[in-house]
Amino acid sequence: MDNYIGILTGGGDCPGLNAVIRAVVRRAMQEKIAIMGIFSGWRGLIDGNIKPLTRYSVAGIQYKGGTILGTSRCNPFDDPEGLQKIRDNWKKYGLSSLIVVGGNGTLSCSMRMWKHEGYPLVGVPKTIDNDIMGTDYTFGFDTAVSIATDAIDRLHTTAEANHRVMIVEVMGRHTGWIATQAGIAGGADIILIPEKPFRISEVCDLLRKRKAVGRNFSIVVVAEDARPHPDEDYLTAEQRDRVYNEEHLGGIGAIVGRWIEDRVSLSSRVTVLGYIQRGGSPTAFDRVLATRLGVHAVEMVLRGEFGRMAGMRGVDMVSVPLEEVADKAKPVNEELYRIAEIFFG
Repeated sequence: MDNYIGILTGGGDCPGLNAVIRAVVRRAMQEKIAIMGIFSGWRGLIDGNIKPLTRYSVAGIQYKGGTILGTSRCNPFDDPEGLQKIRDNWKKYGLSSLIVVGGNGTLSCSMRMWKHEGYPLVGVPKTIDNDIMGTDYTFGFDTAVSIATDAIDRLHTTAEANHRVMIVEVMGRHTGWIATQAGIAGGADIILIPEKPFRISEVCDLLRKRKAVGRNFSIVVVAEDARPHPDEDYLTAEQRDRVYNEEHLGGIGAIVGRWIEDRVSLSSRVTVLGYIQRGGSPTAFDRVLATRLGVHAVEMVLRGEFGRMAGMRGVDMVSVPLEEVADKAKPVNEELYRIAEIFFG
């Protein structure tokens, strides 16, 4: 066997992954090129868990969440024997190139596999956090924002009825894109994000002002990696280690809720949206974006544009060097957060 394009999905699952897979298979079929599906991310390339994908196997999967290929956070550079197994399986399955669909970690690994191991590969950006450099949007983000916005809308009614402060903790590993956009869309009164360390005194002042004018309820959206300003960092060492654990971020919303109750005469409740932001069917926007990225990735392979990532700038598909993407995170746009601040309090 030869001239097969492989495809794998790595890192966390994300709405839109199946739409990418379908698009890759269908575009490759036009060129009479076969696609080999690699299961469980890089782990599948190490273990040889590889099977052909056909038109039948990808039919109608664009609206389904998750990924039919499965995923993992396996990094082949953590296991020298794994790198040799990849070389062996690459030859065994006749792979000529590889499309890697993943977030920051997966794309950083892809850059090393291209630069240091010489594998001809193309990256496709995937994350609900929208924090990948080189592309305006990543698929999965719009779905996550829509889910978070719906939750905020629902919490508004119970917050108002019970005169409470509702803390909504959303995902956002090191960036606050979901918190900012969902907060603006859902009419949040305060939005706390990693890019803008917060002072709890200022948060409470805003809540007091709302209470003083008869607004006895508030919505506070908190990104899971939001951090207090060093001037007012009341976290204990134990709390800091638990909340900002790289393996499992989360918990700052509950701490913010307690700090508010201690300082303002308002009851607070915390809702952690967690993994429901990743699940379910992708929005129409994400399905279209994922489809365009999948098609573009195949066309990059056909042109030999390896060591690069497919991306979206404006309304156009682009090709971005992986060196510009690897080990970097795209912060929230300053203008976007400035707009959010107009509606605080």
